[in-house]
Amino acid sequence: MVGTKVVIVDDSPFSIAYIKGILEKHGLEVVGEAGTLDKVKAVVKEKMPQLVTMDMTLPGTDGLECTRAIHEINKDIKVIVISSMMDDEIVKAARENNVSAYIQKPIDEDNLVTAISRVMESDKLYETLMDEHMEIFKEALLDAVNKMTKTLVRFEEKSVCDKEFESKELTIIVGIIGKFSGRMLIAVDMDTASRLTSAILKKEANTTDEVTAVIGELTNIISGNACSALNRKNKAYGLRVAPPTIMHGESVHIATPGFYTTSVHAGTAYGDILLNVGFQRGDDHWM
Repeated sequence: MVGTKVVIVDDSPFSIAYIKGILEKHGLEVVGEAGTLDKVKAVVKEKMPQLVTMDMTLPGTDGLECTRAIHEINKDIKVIVISSMMDDEIVKAARENNVSAYIQKPIDEDNLVTAISRVMESDKLYETLMDEHMEIFKEALLDAVNKMTKTLVRFEEKSVCDKEFESKELTIIVGIIGKFSGRMLIAVDMDTASRLTSAILKKEANTTDEVTAVIGELTNIISGNACSALNRKNKAYGLRVAPPTIMHGESVHIATPGFYTTSVHAGTAYGDILLNVGFQRGDDHWM
């Protein structure tokens, strides 16, 4: 992101100065500014920025017409709208016109910088996530089991999974949203689940519902802790978890999510736990 060349499009000298101050503070290079369609075309052709910040309300034009003109010059230039106007209809139109992110005035500096990071460093961010995520999720599983049962976890070699598979008797899936969407899956047989539940509750598990509830919460803790750890490494991930989906039966069929996932078996004193995690490349930069 540092060194990114930016053109600011706005008809307010105050807004231009304010946005410029934020961008330069974070190492971006403001190479031009414009407040009309003709000036936008001229500045973009001359400076060829990598990023344009775009007001929606401009004399004789609007931000969407200017965005289309920019992409006629170079379709790879990223446009982030910064406008006081923001509603469902205008955001939908912005998406349809290939706007990369939308920030509402008054500008929150952190939101703007995070949006720029997501837009300009998407490929690098995804590669970093792919390098780091599995170890983070393994650490979250180890930490949760250790704290809740006072026992250790040992991991076997991980393997890549790109096909449907039959899971164990109790399977919990947690959807993950954010800059990149994904899922985490925990699967155990019912004997293992019952022994884990008894160790966590420090009493015998009475019903199947009690077992599924405890393992579901354990899964929720693991996924939430792992996503929080990744967000601390880079808040541009913006990862959040959905409530867990719990499935159980003699055999559970798991469909492919449409992207590669990685599986690892965790050995515990109570039985084996299957951990399966994956993320897909995306382009959700919207704040």
